Amino acid sequence: MTGARAAADGTPTEVWHRISTPASTMGPWLPDGPLGVALAEGLARVESALADSVGSEHPFVREAAGHLMAAGGKRFRPMLALLAAQLGDPERPEVTSAAVVCELTHLATLYHDDVMDEASVRRGAPSANSRWTNSIAILTGDLLFARASDLLADLGPEAVRIQARTFERLVTGQIRETVGAQPGDDPVGHYLEVLADKTGSLVATSARFGATFAGVDGELVDALTAFGEEVGVAFQLSDDLIDIVSVAGASGKSPGTDLREGIATLPALFALAGDDPAEARLRELVAAPVTDDAEHAEALALLRSSRSLERATGVLREYADRARAQLADIPAGDVRDALSALCDYVVTRTS
Repeated sequence: MTGARAAADGTPTEVWHRISTPASTMGPWLPDGPLGVALAEGLARVESALADSVGSEHPFVREAAGHLMAAGGKRFRPMLALLAAQLGDPERPEVTSAAVVCELTHLATLYHDDVMDEASVRRGAPSANSRWTNSIAILTGDLLFARASDLLADLGPEAVRIQARTFERLVTGQIRETVGAQPGDDPVGHYLEVLADKTGSLVATSARFGATFAGVDGELVDALTAFGEEVGVAFQLSDDLIDIVSVAGASGKSPGTDLREGIATLPALFALAGDDPAEARLRELVAAPVTDDAEHAEALALLRSSRSLERATGVLREYADRARAQLADIPAGDVRDALSALCDYVVTRTS
């Protein structure tokens, strides 16, 4: 979407710019025209509701709760909820509330993730744990979960049940990632299952909530939910690849952060599981956290030119294709086109 022109209905350029540029960095897949305007207006409502949700009469609590929201982000989950809602009545207030629930849940997990990862930066800003303390970051995440639950109470018991099951998957995925693959487990299969739980589950629920509360037909809700699961895993896979191939600063963090922290993402797992003599040195390097600067640069260079990176990119494309296949029953039109464009975006994105 762009704001460098007047709307077709004669809306002044400055007004068009205000409503057609969402607080999202999701990229060029976002549609132009009436659908783009509807999404931007919907996201503006979400942003306003998010600001209310992180408010507090206590200044420090308000600052901590709003820290990551104010840092920006792609708003991937609420945007998908809003897009799914376009197949029904997207103006229903429950759609906005459901989108906010999904984003609050996501933000809360980020506070906790930064503590577990000992991260110092999130979205280009100091993480809450580095700015304050681990205890403050954990408690702030808990606060956001509480605010999400408060909104859910108005959406009905079924929404509460779906969110509880989603949250169970989020936590299960985090536990399994923390513990790691067990003896006899396929490390690659374990990794992909973790991504499905940690990322795919909430993205799926975002699509499901958006469609459900817009009154979309049940069969389409199921298709959109399945789409969300697949595209959510693809999105996380692309994040992992960006950590390897991005130039410094382009993704908001230094390239090879996962290597330094000893997190074996899919390319490293493929290398570790293989026996290609050309990747012998790479296997040696990625078998443990790569903290030495020279070895880190070497490992990053080897990964970028490796067959293992090509294989991981192929898996990313497979998930994007699986997501696209779920759109077969979605009515032809702007919404399906936008969802298909999202499948392309997750494969080609660079930040």
